[in-house]
Parts: sequence; C-alpha cells; structure tokens
Amino acid sequence: MPGFELFGDKERKEVNDVLDNGVLMRYGFDGMRNGHWKAKELEAELEKSFRTKHVQLVSSGTAAVSVALASAGIGAGDEVIMPTFTFVASFEAIMMLGAIPILVDIDDTLGLDPKAVEKAITSKTKAIMVVQMCGSMANMDALVTIAKKHNILLVEDACQAIGGTYQGKPLGSIGDLGCFSFDFVKTITCGEGGAVITNNEKYYSNADHYSDHGHDHIGNDRGAESHPFLGYNFRISELHAAVGLAQVKRLPEFLDIQKRNFSIIRNALADIREVTFRTVPEGGLESCAFLNFFLPDLETSRRVMEGFKKGDIDACWNYYDNSWHYIRKWDHLKNLKLLHPISQEVKKGLEYLKEKNFNQSDYYIGRNISCLIKLSWTEEEVQLRANKMAEIIKEILR
Repeated sequence: MPGFELFGDKERKEVNDVLDNGVLMRYGFDGMRNGHWKAKELEAELEKSFRTKHVQLVSSGTAAVSVALASAGIGAGDEVIMPTFTFVASFEAIMMLGAIPILVDIDDTLGLDPKAVEKAITSKTKAIMVVQMCGSMANMDALVTIAKKHNILLVEDACQAIGGTYQGKPLGSIGDLGCFSFDFVKTITCGEGGAVITNNEKYYSNADHYSDHGHDHIGNDRGAESHPFLGYNFRISELHAAVGLAQVKRLPEFLDIQKRNFSIIRNALADIREVTFRTVPEGGLESCAFLNFFLPDLETSRRVMEGFKKGDIDACWNYYDNSWHYIRKWDHLKNLKLLHPISQEVKKGLEYLKEKNFNQSDYYIGRNISCLIKLSWTEEEVQLRANKMAEIIKEILR
C-alpha cells in the first residue's frame, strides 16, 4: 500500500524545488518562492482526483477529522457516532473538540452498521462519522438516508481508502465532509499530512481559517490579515506537500498495482470453502489497499495468523487483540487516561463504555484477517505469496 515503496525522481524533483527556494512554510514569503506553491498545487490536484470543489490540506489525518468537525460547528458536549473498528485517531479527534465519541457496532462490510447507528441517535447527536477502513466502504446509501432523516452531519473518514469509489463517486466525497491521511504508510504519502474535502463553501472557509490560527488569508500580506475567529495550527509544510504532489500524480499507477496484487491473492483464496470475503456494497469498488477475509471463528483466525508468522507471511492482522484499531484494547479511552482534566459532560457521556458490549463487532473482527497489499511486490512474488497463504490456510483447516 504505501507510496514510499516507489519513491523516485518525481518526488525528488518536487522536494528540490522547495529546498532551492528555501521556503518551507505554505503561506507568505511570496517574493522568495520562484513561483513554487506546493501546497496550493497539491490541493488543486486533489480537487481533481476527488471531484470536489474544495480541499484544505492539514498536518495529519487526525487533524483532518478535528478540523472537519470543527468547521461544521461540532464541539463541547456534542455526540459523534463512530465505529468500533477504526484507528485510535478517530476518538482522539472527537475528544479534542470536547465532543463525545459514541461507538457502535460494525457489520460484514467492516464499517458502521446502519441499524446500530439508528439506535444510537439521541438529541445530542450532531454527526455520524463513517470510517472507510482497509480500502472499502460501509453501506453508504443507508447512512446517507439516516443522516438526512435526522438532519445530522455525515463525515467520511476515508484515510485508508483513497482511490475507492461508491456508485462512481470517490470515497470521501459522498458525505458533507471527507477526511484523508497522507502519513508514511498510506497509498500516497507526504510523510505526514492530511486533507479535508467538501463541496460546502462555508465549511471550507472555516477549515481554511481554523487550521491556521484563524487567519482569513485575504491579500498577500500575512501580517495584515484578519482573524475572524480563534484557530489553531494544523498547517502542512511545503516539504511535505511537495512529496504528496508527486505522489498524487502517480495515484492511478499505484491503484493499478494494488488491484493486480489484490486480485492475485483473492483468487488464490477464493477456492477455499471456509474463506469468505468482506461485503462490498453494490456499486462499490475497493481501493485494494487491503484484502480482508473471514474464517469460521476466532480460534481458526488465530491459528492461521500463527501459521502466517511461521511461514514468513508479513503484513497481515487479526484485529481482535490489536490495541490500536479495535475497541477491546482501548483501555486508555474506557478509563479516561488523559494528561489533563476533561469536562464532566464528556466523563458522563463516556460512562456507557464501562458496561457496553460489542458482541456483533467481536463476531466480525474475531473472524477477520486483514492483509496489506504492497506496491513493491513483483507479480511473481505476489503469486508465490498467494499460493503459500492458501496452503497454510488449507493445512490449518484440514
């Protein structure tokens, strides 16, 4: 998956442009730039890739989620529905704003279960945050319908799914706001970076200001700019944007490689009766950044994972015991282990986690194995890998 596997002359050229003029900050210093504005150029390229009106680059995918929610007015005491299967950044970004993450079950898409979402909505619910995990999507039609019915925001965290589509639309462009990560292990990387995308002019303007100390970015004298409201620093640097600019132009190349490698492995596993694959909603196309499949039960998944390790099959995970991506091991969230006090409203809002069970999520995550699809594999290497994976699974199921 990671674009860093194929770094080359295009990335070096863009970075050298920045080093030659010496301006590493994305704003100001107009006279020194020699015409180089890498962040602006990357935003323009992403607008084309995502077929969206507005893109605001930020410093990370986590920042993108916080900025997206803040730009739409989500804050203290508001409830944001999110899935049990995601990265810890999802609840971190919500809590940073003083809002309350409301975790609900996933279904066989490995995304939000619409029925669980509907049950979780209260008078405090201000947003549904769907996380398009591992290159695919939740049931977007149902989630869009629920959001419209209750007049609440739909935010797409598509950090792991760049290049995936649903009914012809890029993932991230379907909700009111979309969020992306360009960290070191994403399909296209800036090293560190992220983006907020939207077709809403107000949300975009708010994101633009909020991510840079509230600067309004009017005129070409940064010192004379106004501050319509309080903001923070979530800026991306020109060096990071330069790497991303080269990478986004290579996105079709990367997606083709992912699809080839994904298909080879999937085809090798498809003949195993006990192996089933995650559900992709009708009209959806995965980015093929990960291959996700189900085995009969948790014990079988654990045995297969042990077999993969012994067989030198890397980059595969069963997330049931993972401390970063699944609710079971998020003790720092459940026990509110923070460096600073939080509001009583948030404390009370998270009390449900002490008793809440997520049996449905356990059922899907326990049986799931998720395998990263690397860009650096040759076709011969991935075929050998696929055959070996199939042999290991068959031997364990025998």
